[in-house]
Amino acid sequence: MNSIIKESFERSMSYEAYRTLVKQLVDEHSNTGVNKTEELANFTKLNDRRMKRWDKTIKLSQEAEQRILGFKEKVTWLVITESWCGDAAHVLPALYKVASLSDNIDFKVVIRDENLQLMDQYLTNGSAAIPKVIVIDDETGDVLNTYGPRPSEAANYVKRFLAKNGKLTPAFKADLQHWYNDNKGQNVIEDVTQLLAKLQTNVCPQT
Repeated sequence: MNSIIKESFERSMSYEAYRTLVKQLVDEHSNTGVNKTEELANFTKLNDRRMKRWDKTIKLSQEAEQRILGFKEKVTWLVITESWCGDAAHVLPALYKVASLSDNIDFKVVIRDENLQLMDQYLTNGSAAIPKVIVIDDETGDVLNTYGPRPSEAANYVKRFLAKNGKLTPAFKADLQHWYNDNKGQNVIEDVTQLLAKLQTNVCPQT
Protein backbone atom coordinates (compact mmCIF):
# COMPACT_ATOMS: atom_id res chain seq x y z
CA MET A 1 0.00 0.00 0.00
CA ASN A 2 1.47 3.35 -0.95
CA SER A 3 2.02 6.01 1.69
CA ILE A 4 -0.69 8.36 0.38
CA ILE A 5 -3.37 5.69 0.60
CA LYS A 6 -2.08 4.66 4.03
CA GLU A 7 -2.32 8.24 5.30
CA SER A 8 -5.83 8.55 3.86
CA PHE A 9 -6.84 5.35 5.66
CA GLU A 10 -5.83 7.02 8.91
CA ARG A 11 -8.20 9.91 8.14
CA SER A 12 -11.03 7.68 6.97
CA MET A 13 -14.34 6.99 8.68
CA SER A 14 -17.12 4.44 8.47
CA TYR A 15 -20.27 5.14 6.48
CA GLU A 16 -22.19 5.51 9.74
CA ALA A 17 -19.68 8.08 10.99
CA TYR A 18 -19.95 9.95 7.69
CA ARG A 19 -23.74 10.07 7.95
CA THR A 20 -23.42 11.39 11.51
CA LEU A 21 -20.98 14.04 10.29
CA VAL A 22 -23.36 15.18 7.55
CA LYS A 23 -26.25 15.42 10.02
CA GLN A 24 -24.04 17.49 12.33
CA LEU A 25 -23.10 19.81 9.46
CA VAL A 26 -26.79 20.28 8.62
CA ASP A 27 -27.42 21.35 12.23
CA GLU A 28 -24.51 23.80 11.95
CA HIS A 29 -25.62 24.96 8.48
CA SER A 30 -22.19 24.06 7.15
CA ASN A 31 -20.48 21.63 4.78
CA THR A 32 -17.35 19.54 4.35
CA GLY A 33 -14.42 20.86 2.39
CA VAL A 34 -12.29 23.97 2.35
CA ASN A 35 -14.95 26.36 1.03
CA LYS A 36 -17.80 27.03 3.44
CA THR A 37 -20.65 28.73 1.61
CA GLU A 38 -24.40 29.19 1.91
CA GLU A 39 -24.90 27.28 -1.34
CA LEU A 40 -22.77 24.30 -0.29
CA ALA A 41 -24.46 24.21 3.12
CA ASN A 42 -27.84 24.10 1.40
CA PHE A 43 -26.66 21.28 -0.87
CA THR A 44 -25.46 19.41 2.23
CA LYS A 45 -28.91 19.73 3.79
CA LEU A 46 -30.56 18.48 0.60
CA ASN A 47 -28.11 15.59 0.32
CA ASP A 48 -28.72 14.53 3.91
CA ARG A 49 -32.41 14.13 3.03
CA ARG A 50 -31.52 12.21 -0.13
CA MET A 51 -29.19 9.83 1.70
CA LYS A 52 -31.72 9.29 4.48
CA ARG A 53 -34.31 8.31 1.87
CA TRP A 54 -31.97 6.00 -0.04
CA ASP A 55 -30.65 4.38 3.14
CA LYS A 56 -34.23 3.24 3.81
CA THR A 57 -35.47 2.43 0.31
CA ILE A 58 -32.69 1.03 -1.92
CA LYS A 59 -33.33 -2.64 -2.65
CA LEU A 60 -31.08 -5.39 -3.98
CA SER A 61 -32.30 -8.02 -6.40
CA GLN A 62 -31.81 -11.68 -5.54
CA GLU A 63 -29.28 -11.95 -8.37
CA ALA A 64 -27.28 -9.01 -7.02
CA GLU A 65 -27.32 -10.47 -3.51
CA GLN A 66 -26.00 -13.79 -4.82
CA ARG A 67 -23.16 -12.06 -6.66
CA ILE A 68 -22.20 -10.08 -3.58
CA LEU A 69 -22.36 -13.07 -1.25
CA GLY A 70 -20.25 -15.04 -3.72
CA PHE A 71 -17.40 -12.53 -3.54
CA LYS A 72 -14.67 -14.08 -1.38
CA GLU A 73 -11.72 -11.69 -1.66
CA LYS A 74 -10.99 -9.30 1.21
CA VAL A 75 -11.05 -5.72 -0.08
CA THR A 76 -11.54 -2.18 1.15
CA TRP A 77 -13.58 0.40 -0.72
CA LEU A 78 -12.01 3.78 0.03
CA VAL A 79 -14.62 6.32 -1.11
CA ILE A 80 -13.66 9.95 -1.76
CA THR A 81 -16.56 12.38 -1.33
CA GLU A 82 -17.90 15.70 0.01
CA SER A 83 -21.18 16.43 1.75
CA TRP A 84 -22.31 18.90 -0.92
CA CYS A 85 -21.85 16.59 -3.91
CA GLY A 86 -25.19 15.73 -5.52
CA ASP A 87 -23.94 12.61 -7.30
CA ALA A 88 -22.42 11.29 -4.08
CA ALA A 89 -25.72 11.60 -2.21
CA HIS A 90 -27.26 9.13 -4.64
CA VAL A 91 -24.25 6.87 -5.15
CA LEU A 92 -22.89 6.32 -1.62
CA PRO A 93 -26.05 4.77 -0.13
CA ALA A 94 -26.18 2.26 -3.01
CA LEU A 95 -22.50 1.44 -2.61
CA TYR A 96 -22.92 0.94 1.11
CA LYS A 97 -25.96 -1.28 0.59
CA VAL A 98 -23.73 -3.60 -1.46
CA ALA A 99 -20.77 -3.44 0.92
CA SER A 100 -22.90 -4.03 4.02
CA LEU A 101 -24.08 -7.36 2.62
CA SER A 102 -20.54 -8.75 2.44
CA ASP A 103 -18.15 -9.48 5.28
CA ASN A 104 -15.36 -9.20 2.72
CA ILE A 105 -15.86 -5.53 1.82
CA ASP A 106 -14.69 -2.87 4.27
CA PHE A 107 -16.30 0.49 3.46
CA LYS A 108 -14.32 3.62 4.32
CA VAL A 109 -15.06 7.28 3.53
CA VAL A 110 -12.60 10.15 3.16
CA ILE A 111 -13.24 13.84 2.48
CA ARG A 112 -11.72 15.00 -0.80
CA ASP A 113 -10.35 18.36 0.37
CA GLU A 114 -8.60 16.66 3.29
CA ASN A 115 -6.99 14.12 0.93
CA LEU A 116 -5.93 16.07 -2.14
CA GLN A 117 -2.85 13.96 -2.80
CA LEU A 118 -5.05 10.87 -2.90
CA MET A 119 -7.55 12.61 -5.18
CA ASP A 120 -4.75 13.68 -7.52
CA GLN A 121 -3.89 10.02 -8.09
CA TYR A 122 -7.43 9.17 -9.21
CA LEU A 123 -8.61 12.03 -11.40
CA THR A 124 -11.32 11.51 -14.00
CA ASN A 125 -10.33 13.07 -17.32
CA GLY A 126 -8.08 15.42 -15.38
CA SER A 127 -10.84 16.46 -12.98
CA ALA A 128 -11.12 15.83 -9.23
CA ALA A 129 -14.60 14.38 -9.75
CA ILE A 130 -16.39 12.66 -6.87
CA PRO A 131 -17.51 10.27 -5.58
CA LYS A 132 -14.58 8.05 -6.44
CA VAL A 133 -14.15 4.51 -5.12
CA ILE A 134 -10.67 3.01 -4.82
CA VAL A 135 -10.80 -0.78 -4.49
CA ILE A 136 -7.85 -2.03 -2.43
CA ASP A 137 -6.72 -5.62 -1.84
CA ASP A 138 -6.49 -6.03 1.94
CA GLU A 139 -3.72 -8.63 1.72
CA THR A 140 -1.37 -6.92 -0.72
CA GLY A 141 -2.41 -3.26 -0.45
CA ASP A 142 -2.65 -3.14 -4.25
CA VAL A 143 -5.28 -0.98 -5.94
CA LEU A 144 -7.39 -3.44 -7.92
CA ASN A 145 -9.78 -1.04 -9.60
CA THR A 146 -11.65 2.26 -9.26
CA TYR A 147 -15.27 3.26 -9.73
CA GLY A 148 -17.06 6.54 -10.24
CA PRO A 149 -17.76 9.35 -10.16
CA ARG A 150 -21.09 8.41 -11.76
CA PRO A 151 -22.81 5.09 -12.54
CA SER A 152 -22.34 3.95 -16.13
CA GLU A 153 -25.72 5.03 -17.51
CA ALA A 154 -25.51 8.47 -15.90
CA ALA A 155 -21.91 8.88 -17.09
CA ASN A 156 -22.98 8.14 -20.68
CA TYR A 157 -25.93 10.51 -20.33
CA VAL A 158 -23.58 13.30 -19.20
CA LYS A 159 -21.02 12.48 -21.90
CA ARG A 160 -23.62 12.72 -24.68
CA PHE A 161 -24.94 16.04 -23.36
CA LEU A 162 -21.44 17.52 -23.06
CA ALA A 163 -20.54 16.42 -26.58
CA LYS A 164 -23.61 18.22 -27.93
CA ASN A 165 -23.73 21.29 -25.68
CA GLY A 166 -20.23 21.82 -24.30
CA LYS A 167 -21.29 22.25 -20.67
CA LEU A 168 -23.90 21.04 -18.21
CA THR A 169 -26.88 23.37 -17.84
CA PRO A 170 -29.05 23.81 -14.74
CA ALA A 171 -31.90 22.13 -16.63
CA PHE A 172 -29.72 19.12 -17.44
CA LYS A 173 -28.56 18.85 -13.82
CA ALA A 174 -32.22 18.78 -12.76
CA ASP A 175 -32.88 16.05 -15.32
CA LEU A 176 -29.94 14.08 -13.96
CA GLN A 177 -31.44 14.23 -10.47
CA HIS A 178 -34.70 12.87 -11.90
CA TRP A 179 -32.71 10.04 -13.49
CA TYR A 180 -31.18 9.14 -10.13
CA ASN A 181 -34.60 9.22 -8.48
CA ASP A 182 -36.11 6.97 -11.14
CA ASN A 183 -33.18 4.54 -11.17
CA LYS A 184 -33.24 4.02 -7.39
CA GLY A 185 -29.57 3.02 -7.15
CA GLN A 186 -29.93 0.02 -9.45
CA ASN A 187 -27.30 1.12 -11.98
CA VAL A 188 -24.73 1.56 -9.19
CA ILE A 189 -25.58 -1.88 -7.83
CA GLU A 190 -25.31 -3.44 -11.28
CA ASP A 191 -21.98 -1.73 -11.97
CA VAL A 192 -20.29 -2.72 -8.74
CA THR A 193 -21.59 -6.29 -8.66
CA GLN A 194 -20.11 -6.70 -12.15
CA LEU A 195 -16.87 -5.18 -10.85
CA LEU A 196 -16.83 -7.71 -7.99
CA ALA A 197 -17.41 -10.57 -10.41
CA LYS A 198 -14.53 -9.34 -12.57
CA LEU A 199 -12.21 -9.10 -9.57
CA GLN A 200 -13.19 -12.59 -8.47
CA THR A 201 -12.44 -13.93 -11.95
CA ASN A 202 -9.07 -12.17 -12.09
CA VAL A 203 -8.03 -13.53 -8.70
CA CYS A 204 -9.39 -17.04 -9.17
CA PRO A 205 -9.56 -17.85 -12.88
CA GLN A 206 -12.04 -20.54 -13.76
CA THR A 207 -10.74 -23.55 -15.65
